[in-house]
Amino acid sequence: MIHPTAIVDPSARLADDVQVGPWSVIGPEVEIGPGTVIESHAVIKGPTIIGANNHIYQFSTIGEATPDLKFRGESTRCVIGDNNVIREGVTIHRGTIQDRAETVIGNHNLLMAYVHIGHDSVVGDHVIMVNNASLAGHVQVADWAILSGFTLVHQFCKIGPHAFAGMATVIGKDVPAFITVSGSPAEAKTINTEGLRRRGFSDNAISQLRRAFKIIYRQGLTLEIAMQRLETMLRETPEVQILIDSIHASERGIVR
Repeated sequence: MIHPTAIVDPSARLADDVQVGPWSVIGPEVEIGPGTVIESHAVIKGPTIIGANNHIYQFSTIGEATPDLKFRGESTRCVIGDNNVIREGVTIHRGTIQDRAETVIGNHNLLMAYVHIGHDSVVGDHVIMVNNASLAGHVQVADWAILSGFTLVHQFCKIGPHAFAGMATVIGKDVPAFITVSGSPAEAKTINTEGLRRRGFSDNAISQLRRAFKIIYRQGLTLEIAMQRLETMLRETPEVQILIDSIHASERGIVR
């Protein structure tokens, strides 16, 4: 299961069926769960925990120390869940003690070629990041979000669940749940209707989210007044409540 040219530190803990390809390097304080496949020329540094049934492709670097100038070699870590596909050249940095002290990737995510995930970022479940999409440090990406190719996300931004970013979008503020954004800087365009249909959301839920989008983005209201109208008109729809909650959780302000 481990190619003879691979270098695996004696202190690394690998499940019995983990496959490690030629010329890959697994450092100390690395733990890798069952069913995980690591292709050639990958580098995994610890402390890093990788779960089950992940597929890590060639030339990826996982668990490397962050280049953040505040970092002084403290013991931080990278944690990756189960059933993720991490394609060629992906880079994932460990956390810093100034924040979470760990970078976290959830389950069932697809990170395409040359994606970068910066220190202390948190990526949920079922997220897709297309080629060269990049997260600066401290970014949060919620479940089912999609970041198209060359999307750039500024530090401390939050991407809500089921949000969608178009190609080469530059995101400097928070993206609420269900919203499609594009452009540089990012602007809100519509509800992620196609994505919601594919995931089985009801026609009523999508219709109510469209109404909510118009209240927030198309009626010239201040955000405070728009939120008041949402609270009184649409609060009974669970999906709209998720949208409301994601806006309330914003600290940087939302893309508008």
